[in-house]
Amino acid sequence: MKVAIVFNETNPEQYKTKKKRTKNPDFKPVFSLEENNPLFEFEEMAKALRKYNYEAYTLNILDNLTTFIKDYEKNKPDVVFNLVELYKDQPRLEMSFTGILELMNAAYTGAPPLALGTCQNKTLTKRILSSLGIRTPRYKIIKTMDRSFRLGLHYPLIVKPALEDASVGIDNDAIVDNVDTLKKRVEYVFNSFNQHALVEEFILGRELNIAVFGDKNPTILPISEIDFSQMPDDLHPIVSFQAKWDPMHVAYHKTIPICPAQLPDKIREEAEIMALNCFRAVGCRDYARVDMRLSKSDNKLYVLEVNPNPDLTEDAGFMRSATHGGYSYKKTLKMIVDFAYERKHPPVSN
Repeated sequence: MKVAIVFNETNPEQYKTKKKRTKNPDFKPVFSLEENNPLFEFEEMAKALRKYNYEAYTLNILDNLTTFIKDYEKNKPDVVFNLVELYKDQPRLEMSFTGILELMNAAYTGAPPLALGTCQNKTLTKRILSSLGIRTPRYKIIKTMDRSFRLGLHYPLIVKPALEDASVGIDNDAIVDNVDTLKKRVEYVFNSFNQHALVEEFILGRELNIAVFGDKNPTILPISEIDFSQMPDDLHPIVSFQAKWDPMHVAYHKTIPICPAQLPDKIREEAEIMALNCFRAVGCRDYARVDMRLSKSDNKLYVLEVNPNPDLTEDAGFMRSATHGGYSYKKTLKMIVDFAYERKHPPVSN
């Protein structure tokens, strides 16, 4: 089988330069060029698939659809491993690339256009989940500064861009505890992201990541928890953009994953059912991660995000859960490829 691992990194040269070291940090920064280098990670995925004798290769489309189309016509891959997360620097165009794959009748991994578009819109996702009785934090959408900021929500609140993912726009200042800081943060979202602001009640408690794996019969992998106990007092217990992506930031090293999470059976079973319902409700497939909070105040689960096509690097959250579920890195990648292939070529039943 031929597999094209397709991604879109418009400035690959940026990964050739090491970041400067900070003086005397109270944590051990990550400096390896291989770590946090997506180009290296994509090649590692190709190497893993080659161990199954799949003819896997990587393709950076460099913001040029013609590059992809020409390669597809020339190499005729059996499966496109879709890792395109934005186009022309627009995350909202992620769904459009899969729309092209649909028009080409290509077999491709991960979520279809509608699921990607739905989950990109946090408000729409919350409305869908709420309609099914799935609990999410109470919220308001702010569309203009010319309105009352007496929202009827309980502080502290968290302010997010309404149409981003991967924690973009979420940093320590995203948590607000009064009207004045709320206004400032909403204005920041408007000015920095040119979109509406989603304001949610901040759920203080344990943060859980529930990985869902499969297509027609999805299963739940062991639940992972983010341990905030070592977070400095001046940082809120959240998985900020810096905690996910900036190895030079203390939050990156103090948000510590624990897998499997130690949970009462009742809570674990409820989280698994909620995650499966979320997966199906928004139309995910192959692999996804549902982020929840277990509230300290009422011991209830609240869904924060549904993440189709989450990060598949070997040390990221989804793969951590897969490993604890008995799936190796290479086996997980193979199964994702096979899900995509079998959608286009269903096995013949006897």
